[in-house]
Amino acid sequence: MDYIQRISDKELERKLNASGAVLIRGPKASGKTASAKQLAKSVLNVDRDEQVQALLGLAPNRLLLGETPRLIDEWQVQPKIWDYIRHEVDDRKKNAQFILTGSANPDESARMHSGAGRFTIVDMRTMSWQELGFSSGKVSLAQLFQGGKIDVYDQPPDLEFIIEKLIIGGFPALLNKDISQAIDLNRSYIELLAEVDMSRVSSVRRDPVKVMSLLRSLARNTATLVDISSLESDIRYKETGSITRPTVYDYLDTLNRLMIVEDQPAWNTHIRSSSSLRKAPKRHFTDVSLAVAALGANTNSLLNDLNFTGFLFESLVTHDLRVYAQANDAKVYHYRDSSGLEVDSIVQKYTGEWCAFEIKLGIGQFDEAAASLKKLVSVIDSKKIKPAQSLNIITGTGISYTRNDGINIISLASLGV
Repeated sequence: MDYIQRISDKELERKLNASGAVLIRGPKASGKTASAKQLAKSVLNVDRDEQVQALLGLAPNRLLLGETPRLIDEWQVQPKIWDYIRHEVDDRKKNAQFILTGSANPDESARMHSGAGRFTIVDMRTMSWQELGFSSGKVSLAQLFQGGKIDVYDQPPDLEFIIEKLIIGGFPALLNKDISQAIDLNRSYIELLAEVDMSRVSSVRRDPVKVMSLLRSLARNTATLVDISSLESDIRYKETGSITRPTVYDYLDTLNRLMIVEDQPAWNTHIRSSSSLRKAPKRHFTDVSLAVAALGANTNSLLNDLNFTGFLFESLVTHDLRVYAQANDAKVYHYRDSSGLEVDSIVQKYTGEWCAFEIKLGIGQFDEAAASLKKLVSVIDSKKIKPAQSLNIITGTGISYTRNDGINIISLASLGV
């Protein structure tokens, strides 16, 4: 299969040329190695080369010899190699020496220098709708940061198409798979995660049955502010058996290290209201298809529960916003305060500019979503925070246009970087 350009490729090349080594991190099978190979001139497969462990003890620098940039694939299997690379970068005093890829962060017990000043980092997620070819990208996030009206002609997908793509997801290996093949592969991904990866990542045995219970609970609570106690209660109520709170904490930490879940942090901003900001994150799977797989859902079950499908759609959009935001030097947050005001996503640049997004699967709740966006603007302390660059509602089945009140309606099939 020909390589499909990733949005993060430009960032990877830029950061590689600015530092001695670049670390690409992301979930297993998200395309890290394929992207790295577009730039690498030699490769060391740490998880497959039988000589690696022996050479680490005898002549570790031998592992780093090769044409540069040298790809060190799945480096976290032998965490000690990090410090050898760091010292090698210091000695060579050149940029673009190494590319490291890894599908898990090493255990904290593996003591390593941070790599500050030597390493840069590129986060790679599964493929966005623009990368998959489902979005034209006519409405770019960069454009939304400039303000102005939307003037595009687009043809939004129907509900069945959206549900199919929720089920298949954005893993590159599924590009040419039909929905039944994708269901089998995604369910296998979840099963192997529970049975193998959760225990292998730090050589601690974790109960696959309890892991699956937690994964199903996380899936049921996708795109919500569910806390640890709620997850514990949900598992006890919905699943057979029980799980202790320390076990939930341990399993969540491991899922984060494997980059299977990615929390959406609360927006830390200034408001004029007497309400207090909520600080809990929203919880998402790194790819929405994993939530579908964990629950064993299919097209019929999602068509019959459009409320839950709406949460899955929100998670999908949040994923894509993260991909597009990263390319625009921005991050994705959510807003909620004690008055009950919620806004699904806030995309804020490091320089402070921000855009707000409500996410709706269908077209029936636009006025309600617009009211939330307007209320958010009214409570923001304009003396301390820059005004919003744009207010937006992302929809699945609606067309893109700008309302009379200036709020943009954006089809996901038109949103891009």
